[in-house]
Amino acid sequence: MNIKENFKMAIDSIFANKMRSFLTMLGIIIGIAAVIAILAVGNGATSEITGTFDDLGASTISVTLSEEATSQDAFTDEDIKALKAAIPAITHISPDKTIGASVESEFDKRTALALSGTPDMQYTNQTMDSSLVYGRYFNQTDYQDAKNVAVVSEDTAKALFNDRTNVVGESLQLSGDAGNSIRLQIVGVVKGTFEQLQGSFDLSQIPVYLALPLTTMEKLNSSVVTMDSLTVQVADKEAIESASNQMVRLLETRHDALGKDYYTATNFLQALDQVNSVLSLFVNFIAAVAAIALLVGGIGVMNIMLVSVTERTREIGTRKALGATTGTILMQFLMEAVILSLIGGIIGLILGILLANGIAGALNIVPSVTLSAIVLVLVFSTAVGVFFGIYPARKAAKLDPIEALRYE
Repeated sequence: MNIKENFKMAIDSIFANKMRSFLTMLGIIIGIAAVIAILAVGNGATSEITGTFDDLGASTISVTLSEEATSQDAFTDEDIKALKAAIPAITHISPDKTIGASVESEFDKRTALALSGTPDMQYTNQTMDSSLVYGRYFNQTDYQDAKNVAVVSEDTAKALFNDRTNVVGESLQLSGDAGNSIRLQIVGVVKGTFEQLQGSFDLSQIPVYLALPLTTMEKLNSSVVTMDSLTVQVADKEAIESASNQMVRLLETRHDALGKDYYTATNFLQALDQVNSVLSLFVNFIAAVAAIALLVGGIGVMNIMLVSVTERTREIGTRKALGATTGTILMQFLMEAVILSLIGGIIGLILGILLANGIAGALNIVPSVTLSAIVLVLVFSTAVGVFFGIYPARKAAKLDPIEALRYE
């Protein structure tokens, strides 16, 4: 008997007992659907996070000062100039200081996050957008002369100036925790970031953002402007490791701190690798748990196939009496088990994709179903059919034809 005839007999047997066949496949369907949905949503979440890191700047390095270091080891303007001059890969570098404050216009008063640094902060700052909508960013002259200037986001402008966004030339009063305050003139407005939060958050409760020179911030509170962190952007991702190592070595040399581990350079690629590792571990663990359903499904296939062998004992005896070989009987029942598993795998694959799209839609991410995952599902389904179908098939093939014909 050839493969075509075995296939036809297997299909006839499956459709002769539709409900039993469906219940046999149910474990495989659930297992495959769960695994596919988890992998698709997990891969989609990973891609989303990777994209977020790219948006933040995958070529960004954070250089920090350890707690063991003293104020003498803090970064200086001379350090920044030396780093930029010695390492060509560096495109932008700025201290990163943020304080909580309150800011007041003639129209309103709001809680604020005041960000300060050098003019390069326009590109290194990950909190405010770098795209100017109106005016300019504060420049080197503003920084050197500690001018009372500030750049605000469109959201801040709307919140403080009755929904107006072009507020260049307007003034703000910035007050710190110690009660000190300074009057700032707005010289630029950058693109806002709060629009996407509408409907989910009360925007009146979210702090507004403004950026000003670090030297100007010192007028408000001199104790907060010690440079203990730098944000650095390099030309491309390929230069990130080399630039990180060079910066640490140069800073240790300048501050006579060789071997003291006072300076640490961390880049977003390292953070991304850590996030991806954790995500992959979590997704694979959940997928492994879901795969237990496949084991249950495989046992169900074996169980039903054993029942089928028992029910068809006389049929097997008749076929063997008419000349069917042991190999023919083996292939017949093995193919039936494989087809059951494969059909269950295909149904599970379809349901898994639908489930993944539903979950991903709720989470506002794009699911990722790879070709390798689809191939793996089909191969695994076939393997389940072979593994759990081999014992019932062998039992059917080894039946003695005379005893089988006597079976009632």
